[in-house]
Amino acid sequence: MKLQGQAALVTGGASGLGAEVVRQLAQGGARVTILDVNIEGAQALAKEVGGHAAACDITDTASVEAALASARAAHGPARILINCAGIGGAKRLVGKDGVAMPLEDFSRIINVNLIGTFNMIRLAAAEMIAQEPLEDGERGVIVATASVAAYDGQIGQAAYAASKGGITSLTLPLARDLAQFGVRVMTIAPGLFLTPLLYKLPEEVQQSLAASIPFPKRLGKAEEFAQLAVHIVGNLSLNGEVIRLDGALRLPPR
Repeated sequence: MKLQGQAALVTGGASGLGAEVVRQLAQGGARVTILDVNIEGAQALAKEVGGHAAACDITDTASVEAALASARAAHGPARILINCAGIGGAKRLVGKDGVAMPLEDFSRIINVNLIGTFNMIRLAAAEMIAQEPLEDGERGVIVATASVAAYDGQIGQAAYAASKGGITSLTLPLARDLAQFGVRVMTIAPGLFLTPLLYKLPEEVQQSLAASIPFPKRLGKAEEFAQLAVHIVGNLSLNGEVIRLDGALRLPPR
């Protein structure tokens, strides 16, 4: 799908990987709506790229429906959805004090990362399949964000790894569900990327993390993630697959 003139949605688009995706989609001529709980950040970025901003909690169906309506009013029905919204969190199953991890801590991450992503996809997909197909029969493209933790989650990452593993496992069945309508579904599983979260770590910690990556021996750049997301949109044969974007990294237990 060519970006020029197409309406696109980016969840978690106010910062981090999502913000760079927004910039590159806009540079390619897409009409981008930034969906984020941080509406002030979304509005600032929308002003920068000439896009639209809408407050959106992906775990709340009413919030997603309102955001989609706002995006539709601004740019028309969306054919592109890039899911970048998500949260982290690390906690051992049983702590050193012998106390089990609260179930709420597990549920919170699953609810945002997995159920929230699914909620966004199902509602956006319904909008995509109602549109007329393009010349090549395509109606839409959906890209989700998992993590290498889906494959080699570390100690304390049970909730996060499970949430990202769920997204990974959703990719093929969703692609098969939507194939009859000409809607593609792909997932990117990034490794260690220089996001706002990692920026907060001490420099020596950042260097230590970078040293664990075979090549390139540095933390990933947000623009590299965005480049892949944009390429997926444009490559019709990419469907139903998860792409690791990690410099050959395999996470150790800790």
